[in-house]
Amino acid sequence: MEAKLRARHPDFDPTFRDQLQALLAWRRDVRRFRRDALPQGTIERLIEIACLSPSVGLSEPWRFVIVEDQARRAAIRDCFGACNQDALRQQEPDRASLYARLKLSGLDDAPSQVAVFADHATAQGHGLGRLTMPATLDYSVAIAIHTLWLAARAEGIGVGWVSILDPARVAEILDVPQGWTFIGHLCVGYPEEEADLPALQRQGWERRHPSAGVVIYR
Repeated sequence: MEAKLRARHPDFDPTFRDQLQALLAWRRDVRRFRRDALPQGTIERLIEIACLSPSVGLSEPWRFVIVEDQARRAAIRDCFGACNQDALRQQEPDRASLYARLKLSGLDDAPSQVAVFADHATAQGHGLGRLTMPATLDYSVAIAIHTLWLAARAEGIGVGWVSILDPARVAEILDVPQGWTFIGHLCVGYPEEEADLPALQRQGWERRHPSAGVVIYR
């Protein structure tokens, strides 16, 4: 135990830190994928890396469903289509035409798809840290998704997080346990294009703002 406590952390030199910042900047939410299949075992390996993420109370509440069945994929695609049409109808008139032109999923082309859930029924962690903030289970899963995303991007693999879905319908399609809460559906594959700006910024939907605008001091 004492030897473990004295273990020296890796030397993250300036070159590594620059590369890490470049990885974060180039993460991108990918919507356009090549249809080339990923090497066998890639998704499982990325999930293994994602499971290194921190979690509230060491609860590890993330649950990954690798969606391979074509009928289930088609049902998720239909769910997205219906939800996207509802979202289009709710857009302000001056933004509806722009919204209609946005490509908001890679469900048709991404070779791999992973649905990610939070297991709210898990006893692991014994409730530590989430009695007053139960949503920390969901936050833990979101961190795991981001970890997977960065690991994939470091290998030249793109990830697109599809959020325009009905959570209850996705849970039904994938036939998951009742205690699982849907967090996100990931499209994973090799990007068809690379860009130094987010797609939504390139298409005029929104732009990044300086970090100073979201910081206050007390």
